[in-house]
Amino acid sequence: MKATACLRKEYGALLLCLAAFVVIFVLRYMDNLQGRPKKSGGDFLLARLHNRKLEAGVVGQVVDHLNGSYSAVFSLLWEGDAQVELTLVHPGEAISVLNRLSKEQPDRMYFKSLFRSGSLSETTHCSVCLRPTQQPLCNYTDLRTGEPWFCYKPKNLSCDTRINHFRAGSKQNFLNANEEKLFQSGVNLKVYIWASGPTNVTVLPQKEGQPQVKSSNVTSGPSGYYYQGVWRALGGTTVHEFNASAISQCLKGKVVHMYGDSTVRQWFEFLNAALPGLKEFDLHSLKQAGPYMSLDNANNMLVTYRCHGPPIHFYPISTRELRYIANELDDLVGGPNTVVVLGIWAHFCTFPMEIYIRRLQSIRRAVVQLLDRAPDTLVVIRTGNPRALNLFVSLTNSDWHTLQLNKVLRAMFKGLNVHLIDAWEMTLAHHLPHNIHPPPPIIRNMINHVVSSICPQNGG
Repeated sequence: MKATACLRKEYGALLLCLAAFVVIFVLRYMDNLQGRPKKSGGDFLLARLHNRKLEAGVVGQVVDHLNGSYSAVFSLLWEGDAQVELTLVHPGEAISVLNRLSKEQPDRMYFKSLFRSGSLSETTHCSVCLRPTQQPLCNYTDLRTGEPWFCYKPKNLSCDTRINHFRAGSKQNFLNANEEKLFQSGVNLKVYIWASGPTNVTVLPQKEGQPQVKSSNVTSGPSGYYYQGVWRALGGTTVHEFNASAISQCLKGKVVHMYGDSTVRQWFEFLNAALPGLKEFDLHSLKQAGPYMSLDNANNMLVTYRCHGPPIHFYPISTRELRYIANELDDLVGGPNTVVVLGIWAHFCTFPMEIYIRRLQSIRRAVVQLLDRAPDTLVVIRTGNPRALNLFVSLTNSDWHTLQLNKVLRAMFKGLNVHLIDAWEMTLAHHLPHNIHPPPPIIRNMINHVVSSICPQNGG
């Protein structure tokens, strides 16, 4: 297997375009490290059009022509200058390695549980994907959702003495030397592609009566874009800007339940910090896992957070606090004053896609039943977002994994009355560096989007 990198090749143009047109930049060849042009596709590229002074940005759609060349298609959504930015996340050969690892090494992140009774204690490995051994198993499959989870049985204790769950580490050295070359920072791992020519676009006002131009290679446009640092959604909810007072007024009398991973907990933490009247009630919970509860007595507002069930990378969590989102939703009454926020993705990247599909199926069933019994319940779902990558993160939580999970998430909830927050595009279109926990300006825009879904006529 040959390691590849994206080197300088023919990409770039200086264009004068009309607003709302589509501009296409062509990256003609992706070179391999031997200096020869590739003749096949499959590389993972990201594209962004931006203007730093205007704090404007929009995600482009990359079209793979399967011959080593790619087109980047952008919607032109503001007048003035814009610059094209292209990034190689992974060459196609690296993606083949990631797909193989998901199938052959689903246990490369491993988990353990502590079993204890009196003075006796033992720790054993746990997972949904345990390799068969002569050691008997403890079966912790959830009786309500059917979600599987197993631990190797302790030698001297029974299965019902399990007291906690925690991530214990990860396997190392499952790549050979040639495969490691596919994940080199600054060479072929999330590296900026330098253009051989100009990359600027000047967008002029659209002339009256001028027809719109569309690309035959792209079937859908961006979900939104930034202008003056503010996210503007395209279609669906109109996003307003909310100050702390306006958020509190919108959430007055509401109960907001947040379920998921730490990227949803980040929203809980943002509201806690932003709203002076919202005070966290100390449940003496662990910092990462929660559960958390905050109250605003004056506004009769309650906000809660609970992490999703295993696989979960936090440490350590009492088994009594391991809850599946579907079960939590089944226990909600719902109604016009109930808001449900869901975000579950980051802890599933090392597992085969079937594991994630099964989890989303149980959550989808619970959402459908919640909306059947209380159709005016508001359900908000957060997608995954890109993050900073190195070798280790690429093998366990790559942007490629996240993108595949997002596709499944969108398909699973398509057609339901839920509000999708496109954290992928909201992070990628922004000028700030990628982080699994996006920086405050991006989170503020996400919260504005959520609150706009709750109170579409308000803003402040």
